[in-house]
Amino acid sequence: MNTKYNILYNGEVALERGLLELNDKYVDDYWQRLPIEPLKVDKLALPGIQGNTDNSNASFERAEEKAVKAVQRHGMNIGGTEKNSQIDNAYLLLGKARYYSQRFVPALEAFTYVIKNYPTADLNTETKIWRAKTFLRINNEELALESLQLILNKEKLYDEVIIEDAHTAIAMVYTEMDSTHLVKHHLKQAVLTSNNREQTARNLFILGQIYREENYKDSSNVVFQQIIDMKRIPYKYQIHSEIEIAKNLDDGTDILALNHHLTKLINDRENRPYLDELYYQAGLVYEKQEQFAIAEQNFYKSVHAKNAKQFQQGMSYEKLGDLHFDKANFVVAGAFYDSVLKIPQERTTKRLRKLERKRNNLDDVISYEAIAQRNDSILNLVYMTEEQQTEYFQAYVDDLIVQKEIADALAEQQQNTGFGNFDDENQTSSNGKWYFYNNQLSGFGQQKFFQVWGNRPYEENWRMSDKSTFRSNQQDENSIAEIEIDESEKYDVKTYLKLIPTDKNVIDSLSFIRNDSYYNLGLIYKEQFKELELASDRFEDLLTFSPENRLILPTKYHLYDIYSEINQTKSEFYKNDIVTNYADTKYAKIISNPESVVADADDENLPENVYEDVYCDYDGAYYDKVLERAEKAIDLYVDLPILPKFELLRAFAIGKTQGVDAFKTALEFVALNYSNTEEGKKAKEVIETINKKD
Repeated sequence: MNTKYNILYNGEVALERGLLELNDKYVDDYWQRLPIEPLKVDKLALPGIQGNTDNSNASFERAEEKAVKAVQRHGMNIGGTEKNSQIDNAYLLLGKARYYSQRFVPALEAFTYVIKNYPTADLNTETKIWRAKTFLRINNEELALESLQLILNKEKLYDEVIIEDAHTAIAMVYTEMDSTHLVKHHLKQAVLTSNNREQTARNLFILGQIYREENYKDSSNVVFQQIIDMKRIPYKYQIHSEIEIAKNLDDGTDILALNHHLTKLINDRENRPYLDELYYQAGLVYEKQEQFAIAEQNFYKSVHAKNAKQFQQGMSYEKLGDLHFDKANFVVAGAFYDSVLKIPQERTTKRLRKLERKRNNLDDVISYEAIAQRNDSILNLVYMTEEQQTEYFQAYVDDLIVQKEIADALAEQQQNTGFGNFDDENQTSSNGKWYFYNNQLSGFGQQKFFQVWGNRPYEENWRMSDKSTFRSNQQDENSIAEIEIDESEKYDVKTYLKLIPTDKNVIDSLSFIRNDSYYNLGLIYKEQFKELELASDRFEDLLTFSPENRLILPTKYHLYDIYSEINQTKSEFYKNDIVTNYADTKYAKIISNPESVVADADDENLPENVYEDVYCDYDGAYYDKVLERAEKAIDLYVDLPILPKFELLRAFAIGKTQGVDAFKTALEFVALNYSNTEEGKKAKEVIETINKKD
């Protein structure tokens, strides 16, 4: 009696306290299937070495001390028979305390001792279940499975608690063995009773997640609704079941009802700890309705919700990035993706690896979009008539004049009203209001700001003086000349007209780079981001620019390929165009007879074979021949990965025949246009070497 109601009672209380502490520290990732037992096992704890000391807390140590004390002080082993019926309970308590402390080998010893020395004890079956769970923790799934199958198949089980625990434990084993259908079967058996209501709720939650993985969303919703209707379970399972039902959104969902329900949950004060997740799900629902502005607001609220979880913030930042990416706000999208990647988390997951690649590729998109937009604006001016150019800049100058007149008028008004003497009683006390509540004073402040700074947009670096940016004829084609315009010339239309490029070489260079940028953008959107609409827009725009011949055919082929997925009519148009007008090209062969292209893989015209042949010419010092053949290959293989190799080989041939300056120019072209390839990096290294020698 003393063992049961004193020592072991206190030990059980300590164990329960330790479990509460452990559960409070444990954070479930509801974006993944939950583990059946919420115990994070440190890898260093295997096979029995103590790992994370945070899990071996004082409560488990106290429970272990009480169990040992019960055995040492109250054990009555007389003639090989234990006379104290509570000692098997003491060993079971000892094993549990060690199990939760992640000292699995000592725990296994305690459980095994009970099974061998107390075969008729009423706790024998429960101890076998704990021993099987311990086998699982030390990565012996086969022995764990064998033990649990013996319990379920050969022993007569009448205790509902034991049946529930056995099915839960064997579901844990099958989870490790990736036997989802058996996990589902045993979880169904385990939830037939609910003696441990918290574990029952967890088992049901996992069952609902499995149904969703199998795309049985109706069954999943039924299970989650069952959890919502349960009594006396932790609230986290109920609110996350509400969220999981929202995750099961599909075409058959009543979206208006779901919106109303999520709004009701958000307004419930009890759900404040879960606002980050609720706002995120509300954002997804609005995104499904194509109400992107409201969706964006909800994702922002998710990020800034009080006590928002870092992982959830990352998910919301990613959605904000996606929304801005789809609107072609690439700089903003990149900033949101950076926010995701700055959150401390496991970087090897498939999602983050994909996001990191997307972010890296976004640098290229931002660069190409900036070049395309800049060159478009300059070329638009170039192709205007003189009258149109004059009219365009006259409107700009007129606007500057109006702004100056307003500023001068405000300055004069300020002078007449004596603004600036804040010691004047009439100026400083308007009904005792603070400065910004005083309409007269704050108005004068705005006037003063306008006088000093002019009409400045609300943006970063607003203090920078007005500048007009044009390409100078003397500048390299990839650089921008920022020209300060003197105040005396600021209101003269001729000042701007003379900055418009007129040199044919400069204009051709602008067109060449603009066209290349549009082509590269189309490729990136198509191949890397799978944004087919954006890709088709860039390719279609490119064709309207009458680009160089080397870009026309591959652009049409990419449009044919894109439209084969999103617009069959346009796909047929480009197919007929290529097959009719470019019948002898590789693109026509790919469209007409793809099998023949595969069959010709060993043909001497294979790009790799052609490159080897041209390189042999370079090795043999036939540089003129290399130039001729490399330029043909560049036109032919414009969209293939081998293209940078031909470009670099061509640059080296130029260096052998046309001197250092031409060599450097050719290398700069390779370094700029293929910066992410090995050839681009090699070209950059050679340029740096040339510069050092200079």
